[in-house]
Amino acid sequence: MITCVGPIIIINPTDIRKMKSLRLPGMLQTYSSSIESQGHLQLTADELLSMLIDAEWQDRLNKKVARLTQRAAFRYLSHLSEINYQAARDLDKELLNRLASCEFIRQKENILITGPTGVDKSFIASALGHQACAMGYRVAYYNTTKFFIRLHGARTDNSLYKEIARIEKQDLLILDDFGLQNLDKSQRDLLMEIIEDRHNKQATIIASQLPVST
Repeated sequence: MITCVGPIIIINPTDIRKMKSLRLPGMLQTYSSSIESQGHLQLTADELLSMLIDAEWQDRLNKKVARLTQRAAFRYLSHLSEINYQAARDLDKELLNRLASCEFIRQKENILITGPTGVDKSFIASALGHQACAMGYRVAYYNTTKFFIRLHGARTDNSLYKEIARIEKQDLLILDDFGLQNLDKSQRDLLMEIIEDRHNKQATIIASQLPVST
């Protein structure tokens, strides 16, 4: 129980244990820091409560984003603000800024990133994926060659459709380095099945050196 005595707020060890038991580390850390710095003396009870709630909310959000980012298994640790927009690279900054809103994920739209080596297709795809994780979306990033190796392994141990179902649940699927190796018929059929399963349900980004007409 928190008791107000004039401008001083006292918290007893039982409350500490309760916060730990309830798994409220953000709230507990912020409160402890406030007590040590005596910052709580400048706050009303309502302001202190609001600060503690915000701290716990932010702590949980940060952990969620960290989990989503780890599970996505990005190739690069990248951010949209780090993209080089030199004229020779012919990148549309306005378009990328629009994509940063992740509206394309909400609209279940797909993105194709093409261009020669050196325009950072993989970096841009990863940056969009990181942005999606920061906004709470589930993302799966794959090098396309390794993607099919993974699916082949799943087919071998009879878990292919379980793996496809897992992929289908991702809010955003990123296939990088698409087209570096030719796909056989079974791989093409499998890719088509995955794309069709995700059509109008989830978003996909494909990064490739192949031009759109290929």
